[in-house]
Amino acid sequence: MDKRREIPGLPPGWIREECIRQCGLSSGRTDVYYISPDGMKIRSKPQLAKYLGENFDLSAFDFRAGKVINNSLKKRMRHDANLALPIRQTASIFKQPVTVIRNHTDSVTKTDLKHGPQEQPKQLFWEKRLHGLRASDSAEELMLSLDLPKSIQGIGPELTTENILQSISAALHLSTIPVVGQQSQKHNLQKNPGVHMDVTQPHIQQVVVSDEDIQKQESKVQEARRKLQEWMK
Repeated sequence: MDKRREIPGLPPGWIREECIRQCGLSSGRTDVYYISPDGMKIRSKPQLAKYLGENFDLSAFDFRAGKVINNSLKKRMRHDANLALPIRQTASIFKQPVTVIRNHTDSVTKTDLKHGPQEQPKQLFWEKRLHGLRASDSAEELMLSLDLPKSIQGIGPELTTENILQSISAALHLSTIPVVGQQSQKHNLQKNPGVHMDVTQPHIQQVVVSDEDIQKQESKVQEARRKLQEWMK
């Protein structure tokens, strides 16, 4: 089902096309495209800006909505597409250096109560903040999502396959410890995952890799190397 209409914020002849995906994990979501008077299909705002050139200002143009947003409304909009892991931010109420004066011998300061390295708390199930964001290739085509093996089961409230893959990717990229999944009892995790979750591990049930699994993977790698060597001859 397509919805097309001309766009007042663009030069005459431009058409906005809204397509609803009919299948796959993203079924029901909409993709927005713009078609130029000469039939060129534009898939993103950077591509549109490049096509129109520097003389056309798109700073107040909402690509997805297809309209120009005034400055007062634009200032109130929140852009929260940061892909960095969210952490709790704290700021000191003191703007100048403070000298601590102890009137009582048994008083302690906040720093005296710390034992060992202090780590900032991590937000649990932060992967949900990435919902709706999809990777694209150099041609700005959306990349297909990977499929999880049947042996890998996600743990958490309403986690999608993409959320689980993002959790595994973050654990492999940011952590130096082995990725083994959640080692708590299965019934405890299902009862209250927020209490029993290990924040250093991805949101999957405990994974056990056997010697047979390692041998199968080695065989696949050797076969791939053999095919590559034959192709390069």
